Amino acid sequence: MSVQGVWNTRLSQKIGLLEANTIVQGTAFLLGLFAMFLFGKGNLRELTNTPKLYWLGGILGIVITVTVMLSIKDLSPTHAISIILISQLLVAALIDAFGWFGSEQIPFTWNKYAGLLLMIAGVVLFKWQKG
Repeated sequence: MSVQGVWNTRLSQKIGLLEANTIVQGTAFLLGLFAMFLFGKGNLRELTNTPKLYWLGGILGIVITVTVMLSIKDLSPTHAISIILISQLLVAALIDAFGWFGSEQIPFTWNKYAGLLLMIAGVVLFKWQKG
């Protein structure tokens, strides 16, 4: 994710944010299509039996790619990826804790809160500069 984020950001600085996003998503689509036809073992007919909400992953993919490029450009790769990872962990913990999207409900216990706080403290320490 870190390498891809930096590559995407550098590409966007040369050709534009939405242009880079189109290239990134387009090449991913083509490679995904190729891999599906070559190795896929699923059943696309089951798509109609899947909740429509889950079809929106592609929209989230675009949002994620663009926001990662913007964060790396405005912060630095280290700070941006650190914040993204902590955010991802927090959202995953909420999904577990509340059993959202059909996930098994797993309590968010004190040691998980402590781990999250330690990660946040690590980012603060990493960014902290004297004077």
